[in-house]
Amino acid sequence: MPGTREWLVQWLKDAHAMEEQAETMLNGQLNRLESYPELSKRISLHLDETKGHAARLGTCLERLGEDTSALKDAGGKLLAMAQSLSGVFADDEVMKGSLASYTFEHMEIASYTILIATAESLGETEIARACEQNLREEEAMAEWLKNKLPATTGQFLARSASDSDNAKR
Repeated sequence: MPGTREWLVQWLKDAHAMEEQAETMLNGQLNRLESYPELSKRISLHLDETKGHAARLGTCLERLGEDTSALKDAGGKLLAMAQSLSGVFADDEVMKGSLASYTFEHMEIASYTILIATAESLGETEIARACEQNLREEEAMAEWLKNKLPATTGQFLARSASDSDNAKR
């Protein structure tokens, strides 16, 4: 059975793959949000944060004498591409994307909470600090998405009603 250090390494690699998946997923969403400028702007900002998260995790792994997992990273990107492509054909893609993003943020929040506790148990304060920074940004994005869900829903419904009215003419 792996020890605490091995768990930390494994979970850092998992989190790096998760951030690679998030980057691919966010890129896929961003390309189709021209009708939602506020959402597009915030996702673009979070995309930059996500790249920073992956870089920080890479530094954490280097600190432990480890590297990222190319296999896990590729798997995460492949899954995100499939998710992104599946939404292209949905009439309510922005809503499905909002739901997926909000859910994904909470998975990231849980992951960083676990990483912080594990790093702290090993006295790896630099790793804990890096994960805390990522956690704060994920929590901020989750809160922003939560607060914007009603407005995004309203925008979607108004656009849908307008499209429906135009189709009837």
